[in-house]
Amino acid sequence: MKSLLASKPAPWFLFLFNAVVAVVAPFVVDGAQGVMTAVGMGGVTAGAGVGLIRGRT
Repeated sequence: MKSLLASKPAPWFLFLFNAVVAVVAPFVVDGAQGVMTAVGMGGVTAGAGVGLIRGRT
């Protein structure tokens, strides 16, 4: 599992997929559940983005 997450495409997939879910979730899921899904996925997206920035060196 560690080698899979260390590969180059995995963080990009996490970043892009979770960003799309965070944007679409409030429109697909009604109420507070959609908002909380967007917030949670936004947090995962931010973490993946930080990982991508740190891995650029």
